[in-house]
Order: sequence, then C-alpha cells, then structure tokens
Amino acid sequence: MSELQRSFAKAKLAGLPSEALLPLDTFREEDECPEGQADEFCPWSQSAQDEDSSSASSTGTIKPNRKHLFAKPTGLSTGGTLLKPLAWTRYFAQEYYLENVRPDGVVIHHVYLTPPANKGPLFVLHHGAGSSGLSFAVFAAELLEALPDAGVLSIEARGHGETVVKSNDGIIKGEPHDLSIGLLSSDLSKTVQLVQAKLGWPHLPDIVLIGHSLGGAIITDVASRGTLGTAVLGYVVLDVVEGSAVDALQQMNLYLAMRPKTFPSLASAIDWHVRSRTIRNNLSARVSVPPLLYQEAESSLCSDSRPWKWRTDLLMTEQYWASWFTGLSKKFLEAKGGKLLILAGTDRLDKELMIGQMQGKYQLQVFPEAGHFIHEDQPRKTTMLVLDFYRRNNRSALILPPKVSQLVRESATVNKTGISPDRKEGHVA
Repeated sequence: MSELQRSFAKAKLAGLPSEALLPLDTFREEDECPEGQADEFCPWSQSAQDEDSSSASSTGTIKPNRKHLFAKPTGLSTGGTLLKPLAWTRYFAQEYYLENVRPDGVVIHHVYLTPPANKGPLFVLHHGAGSSGLSFAVFAAELLEALPDAGVLSIEARGHGETVVKSNDGIIKGEPHDLSIGLLSSDLSKTVQLVQAKLGWPHLPDIVLIGHSLGGAIITDVASRGTLGTAVLGYVVLDVVEGSAVDALQQMNLYLAMRPKTFPSLASAIDWHVRSRTIRNNLSARVSVPPLLYQEAESSLCSDSRPWKWRTDLLMTEQYWASWFTGLSKKFLEAKGGKLLILAGTDRLDKELMIGQMQGKYQLQVFPEAGHFIHEDQPRKTTMLVLDFYRRNNRSALILPPKVSQLVRESATVNKTGISPDRKEGHVA
C-alpha cells in the first residue's frame, strides 16, 4: 500500500463513529435498560416500522451465524424497540390462576383469557414444549380484530409459564414435572371446565382447539378422547406430524446444547430469538420471549448482574418426548370434528397423513415462508385461515335440509287439510 493510500485510509477511519469499529459479535450492555431499570420496561420510543414487522421481511435464505447471535441489530439505533418487552395486557383482557385439586397435589393453572360475547365461539390455544401462553398473543389480537365476538383462552401447561404444581402441604414442586400426554390433555380439559365455572357459563360455547407442536398433540388427544363433548367444532394443529416429529427428536439434545444457557437481560433473550430466526416476527418475540425466562434470586452479585435462565428445562422432559407424538397421525385422522393442519413445509407430512389428505379427511395448508412457530411468524395469515375453518364448521350457521320423515308428515297434512303446516291460520294466499 502506498503512502498516499495509507493517508487516505486513516482519514476515512478517523471520520467514522467509534461504535462502527467494534466487532459485530460484541454485545454492548449500554444498549440495555439504564442502570436501576433492569426489572422494568424501559421507556424507549415506539417504532412504527417495528410494530408492522412480520416474518415476510425475514424469510430469505440468510442462515444465522452462531458467532454473531448477540450482535447489535443492524439498522437500529441505541435502545431500539426491537429489544423492548411488551405486556400481556395488550393482547388479552384477563388472566386467571385456577386451582385444580388432584390426588397427587394441587395444580395452579395460569391462563390468559378474553371471554366470548354474543354467543361467539371460544378458541382454546395450547403452546408447544418450552413456550408459554403468550406464544399466541399476537395471533389472539389478530383473531379478535377479525371476529370481535370470539373469545380466546390461552393455556399454560404445568412446568411452563406461571402454571405451578404444589404438594398437599403447599410447597411448590420443582423439576421434573409429570408431562405425560394423558395428564397434559386432562389438564387442558379441566382448565376449560374451571374457566366455565369461574365465569358462570351454563354450558360451554362452541370451541375450536388450536395447538402448536406439543400443544397440537395435546389438543388432538383431547379431541380423540371427547372429554369436552359436543362443544368442540374442530381442531387445528400447527406444524407437527408424527413422522417428522419423532425423527426431529434425535436432534433435540444437540439443539438444546447449542442454545445459550442464560442471558444477561430479557432484551438480549429477545434479540437471540430474532437473530437465530427461532421467531421471525419481531413484535411477537417481544411479548412471547420474556415469560420463557426467570431471573435468579438475590445473591452476592448486584441485581443487574443476575442472569436470566430458561423457566422450563426441556432436557428434564426427555423421557416423554417419544410418547407425545406416537400415534398422533392416527388420532388426528380418527377424532371427531373438523380438522385443519398447517405446516411450514410439505416435507413434514408422513405417509399416513399423505393418504388421509388425498382421501379428503382433513384440510391442509402450507406456509413455506414461516418457521416452526407459524402462528408467531405469520399471525395474520394463520388467523384468516383459522376463521375460514371455523365458519365452515360453525353449526349455528348451517341450514340443513328437512328430513325425509318431516317431508312425509307435511305432505300428509297438506293432502288431508289442503293447508300447508307453515301457513298461519287466517292468512290468505
């Protein structure tokens, strides 16, 4: 390099801001909440661009580089809204802690709820393994905007979110939790019944069950067992089928070993989920990621240095993984009610479901632009598809033709009296 070139380069570098010289994989604590506000939402300004962001802007072929997962987001100013957690109150009207007394202890079921109005349907939502009820937050908001009379009930499984299990002496049980499929489906049915009792409903409204991943296996098991009776119009399974789920379990340990064990803040956890493309919708990540973590109790370290850990230890649930999905395809095809399967790729279909789809036993939709968290990546498209599914299975909107026996009786009445039974007395034709 000539002396002239060196001089030109130095002049250019001197004019750059200091942060531009930092390596991309440097995580800067000054991008977090100011000191003393680590446990509160920082008053960052709202960005219209972030509010409207969706996976449509992040569905290219870019693959995450593990070395740069904690890099400062490109194009965002210091304290950008991408890192700001959002409260559940923006998406649901109420939250409840419902007590379920069982022989083995007491389960305190935590749920988010917006009750239905004017005899509207109730969409019962169940998250996947490791997630929480707020995984469906943005989807719920989209659904209620499109169908205001509907209700949404987002349930948190034991060991997830704020649902806890207590022993008979009142002590909260820690890991490992019993997460067998039969117990989880029983929890879902019981939670719906507890909500019915809490709100004083004389009978259950029309119900559409929606489950993502493990939640899809749970709602399918509930539909198969018929524990909610005839209230269930149908069920929607999001991105899980038996064959591919069982195959994917072989890589689960590797995935869990690769992801971070702790985060320095909630903001950094949201950032990791977006950068790793685990969740491709910035807005959804800001509300669904915070409940996945908890901050360690007070220690000798200052409060701002306490790390955030995963609330659900998925490795502790390994003994249940295979049982969650074994027999799922058979139950999905045989259970009563309308059936909708939404996948992120056709490669996820197994042989049994491919045959069932060709026979017209269920509706299939593929969102190739979405990742595994379909309802978070594409909440609006998922909403439109679910609402169309509901309307086609809505019994109250169906106008059925009269039965043959009824036609025979009416014909006999006309022949005998000369007056049709639907003609009122005194009316002249």
